[in-house]
Amino acid sequence: MRLLSLLLAFRLVASTSVQANTLQSAVTAVQPSTLLQQSLAALVGNTRLSDVTLTGTVRRVAGSDDETGTATLKAITNGSARIDLSLPSGLSSEISNLFAAPSGVWSSADGVSHPIALHNLLSEPAWFFPAFGIARRLSGMGFVTTVVGTETHNGQTVQHISVSQATSAQVGLSGPALQHLTQIEFYLDPVSLLPVALGFNTHPDNNELLDIPAEVDFSDYRAVNGAQVPFHVQKSLNGSLNLDFQVETVTFNTGLSASTFSAH
Repeated sequence: MRLLSLLLAFRLVASTSVQANTLQSAVTAVQPSTLLQQSLAALVGNTRLSDVTLTGTVRRVAGSDDETGTATLKAITNGSARIDLSLPSGLSSEISNLFAAPSGVWSSADGVSHPIALHNLLSEPAWFFPAFGIARRLSGMGFVTTVVGTETHNGQTVQHISVSQATSAQVGLSGPALQHLTQIEFYLDPVSLLPVALGFNTHPDNNELLDIPAEVDFSDYRAVNGAQVPFHVQKSLNGSLNLDFQVETVTFNTGLSASTFSAH
């Protein structure tokens, strides 16, 4: 009886291992761009999106400051983004403009504008709306996509895809430095292929070589005019919560112009 139990246990472990290896082989056999295309299709279907505006409530944690207020987040398909927060301490904004040479500014309650360093504009300014992040990498030039494989992320099985940019005429950079600064990790639900998280590095203004890990987690997807929108978005910096955004309204294709993202 003991021998029979051991044999059954061995067969169960072997069967589980074979299933895992089969899933991994199936994933790696798929072209990386195909997985991203399937994820984009899951996000937007046949809906054509040019811009998005999200409004809702936000909690911002910055050091000892922990505030709750309202937020308006805007983005367009080229990755330009604008984040406006209304908090008890005052208004704060972050604007990233990718129309020509990337530029950006941020301001806090004192209203003074500060430039965003170029190396912090190269990952994903529109991190809060994953459809635009994926679409830009599928349509842009010089992006290299790799299937990392099936893994566990935050306790959930995901398909991990890594994307970086090898060359960019827009910023006049190429090589390993550009690839590192533009690298972004997409973690997709293995069934729906909706993004559950994305990861990238941010850096101090004066030191592009020092990586500060950033992660964005998406949940509570809801259908809005044919597109799937994550209504709960959390951004962490260096493992600590930075922003917790709960979407209340979503509007598409309102004709946001370049002036909305002016960094001047």
